Amino acid sequence: MIEQIPVLLVVLPIVGGAVPLVASLVSDRAGWPVATLTLIGQVGLAGLLAWSVSTSGTVSYAVGGFAAPYGIELVVDGLSGAVALLVAVVSLGVLAYARQAGPHSGPFYGLYLLLVAGLTGMTVTGDVFNLYVFLEITGLAAYGLVASGRDASAAVAALKYLIIGTVGASLYLLGIGYLLAATGTLNMADLATKIGEMAAYDSTLVLTAFGLMIGGLTVKVALFPLHTWQPDAYANAPDTVSAFISALVSTVSAYALARLLFSVFTVEFLSAVPVARWALVGLACVSIIAGSALAVSQDSVQRMLAYSSVSQFGLVVAGFAIATPLAVVGATVHLLGHAVMKGGLFAATGIIERKTGATTVNGYAGMGSRVPLSAFSFAVLSLAMVGVPPAVGFVGKWYIVLGAVNAENWAVVAVLLASTLLTLAYFARLVERLYFAEATIHAEEPVPEDAPVTDGSGQAVSFGMIAVVVLAAVLAVALTAAVPELQAMLEDTLPPLLNQ
Repeated sequence: MIEQIPVLLVVLPIVGGAVPLVASLVSDRAGWPVATLTLIGQVGLAGLLAWSVSTSGTVSYAVGGFAAPYGIELVVDGLSGAVALLVAVVSLGVLAYARQAGPHSGPFYGLYLLLVAGLTGMTVTGDVFNLYVFLEITGLAAYGLVASGRDASAAVAALKYLIIGTVGASLYLLGIGYLLAATGTLNMADLATKIGEMAAYDSTLVLTAFGLMIGGLTVKVALFPLHTWQPDAYANAPDTVSAFISALVSTVSAYALARLLFSVFTVEFLSAVPVARWALVGLACVSIIAGSALAVSQDSVQRMLAYSSVSQFGLVVAGFAIATPLAVVGATVHLLGHAVMKGGLFAATGIIERKTGATTVNGYAGMGSRVPLSAFSFAVLSLAMVGVPPAVGFVGKWYIVLGAVNAENWAVVAVLLASTLLTLAYFARLVERLYFAEATIHAEEPVPEDAPVTDGSGQAVSFGMIAVVVLAAVLAVALTAAVPELQAMLEDTLPPLLNQ
């Protein structure tokens, strides 16, 4: 039974997503209940799988009974098990936010569940071509969700996302071709053996494949300067979609990049071709500083958060590229924590906009008293992103710094410290405006935060929406206690991946 869970995690949201599409021919009311039941099942299966991996080790499943390397293999270890559980839990949480925030159409929920299927497939697949297939499913669903906004700007942002995303996916697919030509296989475990044996690490085919595949994924992760789709997509999508894709799409893409580094090319490749490691570390460091600098200069809060993601994912990729056990654990912790923190921040901005109409840094002035729960949660999540202990953001950054120190990579240490100061600068500015500045947007009378209708945009805010933001703030601190358990899950995963 346990061996079949990986394929069930992919099939369940695909089947569940078809129901709202069919039901929408009659009524759109079935979409949210069906999606909720589907994701409750998804969380249960992902939780059971993560528990099994933590107690019994890696779980693999040969699709159709055709054994690897010729058949399609799904593989779940400590790293992929944690990411699969994250996808399920965050998807269910954002769905609670969507109950009131919308969109409410059947096709929206169909795309929502299709995106869950694509993200989960990227997490559990054991071969590089099916990673491309799920990457495309994820992209197509994300483009449709961004375009579901009511304004024309959402359609423009989705088109830009589609064009740039297609370039990234095409680069990745071209890299697969070079890798297949060099080794004759697509299975990740088989590739790890044959790269270096059948094809030298520094051969033209292998180097070209590495550059194209990693380059394609950096587009999906949105590292600077390949990030240009992200600010428009996050700022113009519906609130629900912004929270969803900011939490998971780049997160799972960064996981896929790590999976290529450690399960396909391996650390031996990075040691044999140091220029590849340094190029990736350099790109990550540029992204860390550039993203932070661009975030500081923004007036729109959502665009500020989008550029913050450019910086934070640079931090994650730097940890993976350093490739010491501490750095990889730190990158994984920050990857998972960032999903919760950034999803919660975007959800909070949606509530604040609905309740007050505020969307800019200046507009947030004095809003702490108007939306106390959402503003306080926003402040907690902001400090967690900076890395203030005991938040999970601190733990991830601390481990990455320790890993960089162990690797004697002092440039990365300096970049991380500088980035933390810049992150403090733009988040502290927001918190200061919320609580210590005079309001620039005034309501005719005080409006309780649980009021059914807003005084800003006239859109309703539900208890469920507020609960999601508060829960994200609680988790941003509480997840620190789960880090030792995550470390234990990764113990069986990291030694074979990081064996140098």
